[in-house]
Amino acid sequence: MATVVLPDNFSALTNGERELSTKAQTYRELVAELILRWPQLEDLLDKTAVAIDGQIYQEAFLEEIGADSEVFFMARIEGG
Repeated sequence: MATVVLPDNFSALTNGERELSTKAQTYRELVAELILRWPQLEDLLDKTAVAIDGQIYQEAFLEEIGADSEVFFMARIEGG
C-alpha cells in the first residue's frame, strides 16, 4: 500500500494522525478517501500541492499512485 504523509497543519483536523496507508490508485481517489475520513480537510486539500514519488504537482487529479508510492502533501508554491 502507498504511504501518505500529511503536513503538520493538518494535525488539528486529523486528531494528530500524520501518516497513513492507502489502496488509492489515483490522486483523485486519495483525496476522496481523505475527505470521507476527515471532511474538514476538503478546503485545505484544495490549497495544497502534493509530491508523488518525489515529483511535485500543483494539480495532480489525473496522477496515478503506485502500490509502493510515497505521497506527501505540502503548501503550494506561489510565484509573483
